[in-house]
Amino acid sequence: MSFRALILEKNDTGEITRVVKTLGNDSLPEGNVTVDIEWSGFNYKDGLCLTGAGGLVRNYPHVAGIDFAGMVSESTDARYKPGDRVVLTGWRVGEAHWGGFSQRARVNADWLVPLDAGLTTRDAMVLGTAGLTAMLSVNRLEQAGVAPESGDILVTGAAGGVGTIALSLLSTLGYSTTALSGRAQHADTLKRLGANTVLARQDFLAEPDKPLERAKWAGAVDTAGGKVLGKLLRQIQYGGAVAALGNAAGIEMEANVLPFILRGVTLMGIDSVMQPFEIRAAAWRRLAGIFDPALYENVVAEIGLEDLEQAASDILNGTIHGRVIVKP
Repeated sequence: MSFRALILEKNDTGEITRVVKTLGNDSLPEGNVTVDIEWSGFNYKDGLCLTGAGGLVRNYPHVAGIDFAGMVSESTDARYKPGDRVVLTGWRVGEAHWGGFSQRARVNADWLVPLDAGLTTRDAMVLGTAGLTAMLSVNRLEQAGVAPESGDILVTGAAGGVGTIALSLLSTLGYSTTALSGRAQHADTLKRLGANTVLARQDFLAEPDKPLERAKWAGAVDTAGGKVLGKLLRQIQYGGAVAALGNAAGIEMEANVLPFILRGVTLMGIDSVMQPFEIRAAAWRRLAGIFDPALYENVVAEIGLEDLEQAASDILNGTIHGRVIVKP
């Protein structure tokens, strides 16, 4: 059976080319489950893979796309049968293994999660890796003792994929949130998604730095890293927690030990790439119960395989906001 996929190829001079081709099943990599892909997500890491930046792609020819959702068509694993709906995020799919910018994929069954009846495959990719990461972050904050009555939650990089979903999840669960963003033009959208207050990043960073600052936040979901993370740690209230998952503002954190010693702040790293099956499955089940797709209809763009080259340029230039999903 044939299928279409966006193929990345590298020539002898290192130039990356991208072309949509029709392939046969014999082109697929090894794996024990074949999935007919209905939707794939698109994010910053996909832009890097499509352009060859960052050295994320390990081998060529290659199919990028770090997540996808669809229906099982073939399986030699007893856990999945044809017709089952599944979602895949992480496991270096789209980097070391062919990914979601294709009408078909073949993967290891351990990488998949059954898709709960409360989510369509489109919903799953509106959420995608960003949604899973946001849910994992919220779960960890709760496990650290942060509750709606604890106080305000700061979400940094709030206009990005993880940030927007984290805002809506926290709001749905009854938390008061402040969205930190460098994109003032998105303030109305962030409030519609659940932010009680929108704070400009330049104003946040302009305040004088002190070893400890006035306690403002019960917790935070930080997608920025760098100076932003160091500063917000000094503003977390006693017993609060930070779920940190990004480094868009840099990997160097300007912090000291006082928030951890004098306020007992907990810093938790969130990595969605290789989470154990039970943690991933539980997060997706919870998403199915609290995700409201109606909130996202105005911030979701649908594109096809032929549109991905331009999308890669746009996302690396910072001109994409909200969610982009791919119909292969």
